[in-house]
Amino acid sequence: MDITWSFVRVFALLVWEFTPLLLALAAIVIAVGQIVGRIESWGSYDALYWSFITATTVGYGDIRPSRRRGKALAVLIALVGLVFTGIVVAIAVHAATTALSHDDDVDTLRKRIEQIE
Repeated sequence: MDITWSFVRVFALLVWEFTPLLLALAAIVIAVGQIVGRIESWGSYDALYWSFITATTVGYGDIRPSRRRGKALAVLIALVGLVFTGIVVAIAVHAATTALSHDDDVDTLRKRIEQIE
């Protein structure tokens, strides 16, 4: 249980430290999504929904751009979404590594595994 709380603490701290960057990336996704929404004559909510579905690479396909400029901007949103996701994954990996390296139970577990092998 100490590993879990250690992970949560480190993860929350790192997310807090990277909040300005994460918010900037989210703002880019929102702004570009609204531009695509105007190009495609979508409502604001549909454009917001589409931009985050595209940024997370889910891509349901229920709403999609049909014009060339909209499609080009969709690629930009997808790339920004990949950077956003990569940062969050890197934070999670670092938090897990930190939590595991500071736990005495993990050292005991490693010794047991080595004995079994």
